[in-house]
Amino acid sequence: MSGLDAPIDEGALRLDDVVRRAVRALESAGVETPRLDAQRLVAATTGLGIADLIARPQQTIAAADRERLAPLIERRCAREPVSRILGERDFYGRPFLISPATLDPRPDSETLIEAALGIADNEGWRERPIRILDIGTGSGALLVTLLAELPLSSGVGTDVSPQALKVAAANAQRHAVMERARFELRDALQGVAGPFDLVVCNPPYVATGEIAALAPEVREHDPLDALDGGADGLAIYRKIIPELARVLACGWVVFEVGAGQAATVAELLREGVPRARSDTIRIRKDLGEHDRCVAMEIQL
Repeated sequence: MSGLDAPIDEGALRLDDVVRRAVRALESAGVETPRLDAQRLVAATTGLGIADLIARPQQTIAAADRERLAPLIERRCAREPVSRILGERDFYGRPFLISPATLDPRPDSETLIEAALGIADNEGWRERPIRILDIGTGSGALLVTLLAELPLSSGVGTDVSPQALKVAAANAQRHAVMERARFELRDALQGVAGPFDLVVCNPPYVATGEIAALAPEVREHDPLDALDGGADGLAIYRKIIPELARVLACGWVVFEVGAGQAATVAELLREGVPRARSDTIRIRKDLGEHDRCVAMEIQL
């Protein structure tokens, strides 16, 4: 039972009452952000904004909206993420469609965007066309965001999942960058034709043995092939890095990394890429002060 189905007088069908009941249900289920999640689901059900819920707490809510809300709260109580319930996740200020075939893009990955845009500023890429490759594009969040932020750029997103590529293409259409984007069914760099100026990648980097300990929102709802990085979490880096020089003749690569992996990935880049500029390696922290991405320049 969601906590919303108990008998209630029609006169008490107010936004604050419904939000309060939803919060209690989510708290009981161990959800980490019960109030925010309750507000997002109530807002989505009623068509209101969260600001409206706060500003007009005594506004009544239609019984039909309450009936639609109850199963959504039940799904969140079962630890399905709000973004999965709504089919959408905000990323770098833009809404992105997601599906069971795609990773749910998270705020930590915005660190990679910040790193890539910092490189773009230093290289003068805002004033000239560049080509971007996003390996394992998933929802297309990285590629679409970079194309939107760098309007002279074009890019290719690859993935092993045809279903994920359809979502990525839909997001490119949604954000008006599809004319500059192409999506290809590829395994890592197999069959990918360069050259590119910038390669970005958020690969699977969770060690196989650690997946069972992930939060249920991740373990049970993100696709396994977007999480499982092999025995030590580094299998995909080892697969991609030796091929980088073939598609990145002169430019930058930016990898997202998991906790404790930055130094090892940096060493893999130093040792595995011909013409690597190891003196250019940069490690960037996320908002939680964890090393979140590793960047390196490759030169002719």
